[in-house]
Amino acid sequence: MELRVLNYFLVIANEKNFTKASQLLHITQPTLSRQIAQLEKELGTKLFIRNNHSISLTEDGLILKRRAQEILSLADKTVKELSYNEKVLEGVINIGCGEFLSSKILGNIIAEFRKKYPLVQFDLHSGNGYSVFDRIESGLLDIGLVQTPIDIDKYNYVAMPIKELWGVYTCEECELANKEFVEPKNLKSVPMIVSMNKFMQQKVNSWLGKNNGNMIVGKGNLMYNQAMMGKSTESCVVGIKLNCKYDGLKFVPFSPRIESETVLIWKKDCIFSTATSTFIEFIEQYLKGITDD
Repeated sequence: MELRVLNYFLVIANEKNFTKASQLLHITQPTLSRQIAQLEKELGTKLFIRNNHSISLTEDGLILKRRAQEILSLADKTVKELSYNEKVLEGVINIGCGEFLSSKILGNIIAEFRKKYPLVQFDLHSGNGYSVFDRIESGLLDIGLVQTPIDIDKYNYVAMPIKELWGVYTCEECELANKEFVEPKNLKSVPMIVSMNKFMQQKVNSWLGKNNGNMIVGKGNLMYNQAMMGKSTESCVVGIKLNCKYDGLKFVPFSPRIESETVLIWKKDCIFSTATSTFIEFIEQYLKGITDD
């Protein structure tokens, strides 16, 4: 498969029309149709279902669309990594990050690093832990900011110097909002929205103990959407405290206190670009300086 043809395929998949795709790609429609026919022959499968006025992807076409996006992203990342000036550090570093208080520290590290190396750029991918791990494994991300636990046999890591505080976001008009902290007994039979992260679910369930008779009305992977759902359904949202405010909701911490750690991770025995290797060394020195202070 040629990268050029994969790009043709993605444009058609997005436009759902050969004519529009050929115009965007600045090639004739017959040429585009031949390229896709050759791709289908090479793969031994049909990629599109052709109707009179539109086209749609087959199941195999959907699989190829996902893989093609990853392949082209990885190819672009590789070109950027190899196209650096040996005399001046430059390049693109790809980082995955969830929603944490420690994200601010990561931002500070990036800001300090760019003072020293202003030609280095950063591409940030926001997502939950599963998304970050998957993209690191596929080579699309260099570094990830994730919650523990992690597989220490696969990743090098440095711990962030602050812990994430757990509690609930509750409607300001609710009784829970008047409390200084929330105990397990306060959440018995209370509608809740929780994280999709199974480890964090287990941690919260252990904290609830015998009071775990709550009604889970939804799950999510990013706090903003969970907060909006919680506000609409008048449910409390279990999550970590963030440096942001959701209108109509108030954060109340758990008691007994629950905290979680976050770490910056990168794959062991992996050959990184000069920019990424330099940034990893900078991270370790920066965080060591914070710890020493």
